[in-house]
Amino acid sequence: MADKAGISNTLFLWKGTDRKGNKVKGKSMASNELIVRAELRRQGIVPSRIKKQTSGFLKGNAKIKPADIAIFSRQLATMLGAGIPLVQAFEIIATGHENFAMQKLIASIKSDVEGGSALAEALAKHQLYFDDLFVNLVEAGEQAGALETLLEKIATYKEKTEAIKNKIKKALTYPAAIIVVAFVVTIILLIFVIPAFEDLFQGFGADLPAFTRMVIDLSQFLRNQGWYIAIIGTAAIYTFFYFKKRSRRMRHFIDRATLKMPIIGSILQKAAIARYARTLSTMFSAGVPLIEALESVAGATGNIVYENGVLRMKDEVATGQRLQQSMENTGLFPNMVVQMIAVGEESGSLDEMSAKVADFYEEDVDNAVDSLSSLLEPMIMAILGILVGGLVIAMYLPIFKMGAVI
Repeated sequence: MADKAGISNTLFLWKGTDRKGNKVKGKSMASNELIVRAELRRQGIVPSRIKKQTSGFLKGNAKIKPADIAIFSRQLATMLGAGIPLVQAFEIIATGHENFAMQKLIASIKSDVEGGSALAEALAKHQLYFDDLFVNLVEAGEQAGALETLLEKIATYKEKTEAIKNKIKKALTYPAAIIVVAFVVTIILLIFVIPAFEDLFQGFGADLPAFTRMVIDLSQFLRNQGWYIAIIGTAAIYTFFYFKKRSRRMRHFIDRATLKMPIIGSILQKAAIARYARTLSTMFSAGVPLIEALESVAGATGNIVYENGVLRMKDEVATGQRLQQSMENTGLFPNMVVQMIAVGEESGSLDEMSAKVADFYEEDVDNAVDSLSSLLEPMIMAILGILVGGLVIAMYLPIFKMGAVI
């Protein structure tokens, strides 16, 4: 309920004079200007100007990204470490943030904390941005009186997991973009350029080469049936993503299939293991019990196959089985990882060994992605050259043939 109220509130900018006559300014979240004015007077501030925060074209449309949450965690940890009170830290972070949506989020959290809520409780109202892992770690930090330390761990965790995600996304986005461009260029040539050559060839009065005839037939097919293909293709893509988003079984099938893909599957597997190990290390070092930690770790792997595997591990550990044995039972973890976790369990340093596993696989993912990029770039350019070059050759074959006859 409080979250809904926070969303309906507006962010106001204000300027005024405090009890000592100093000029002050700031931001407040409220449903209207009268509430802001009353709150400022209660604080001993005489407002000279109050206005709604205008979002601007870009800022108003900007969404809150995981990177924003990582930066927020780092800034908050730094300010608490410098001895700045929590509420004042929120004000400073919000003032320096250019993302209007992030400003509103921080102002809403600040309002809840000022109202007496614990930070973990205030964050839990915004589950879209702060997952159970984040909230649990903050709660552990508040209870242990080590909020600054836990926020540092959260920031490091978020930064590293986002770095892996962005690395993989960047590696896959470039080839995907090139393939899309190649596809669009090919369609444009077939629909708009090939017909001009077709009209020219009709005046030759001779049989066309088989390759040229095939390209012209494809061009005619696209011109006649292109709309149907586009509609069916769009519907198929929409249906795919619709069921992927809503069907856990569909997501499991897709994630399992991607893990079996050559090269890319290996990278995704390593990334899932890195996230598993990094999350486990962060949770365990914060004093979160293993079974409770595995609950959060499952959702952080980024792959439903690993998520289901970790949830099975949690159930087995709850019955008294060792973590190392439960990992081995899933068949999802390489022997090296299982052995390192076993050493961590034996020596009482599970968090440290998990961190070492995460470091190893994060570096491995970096190297694998760089190698994949180096491999894909020339392959994609070759495919693009074959597509466009093939169409050009198909159109000039009859001209070369006629020239040879003459």
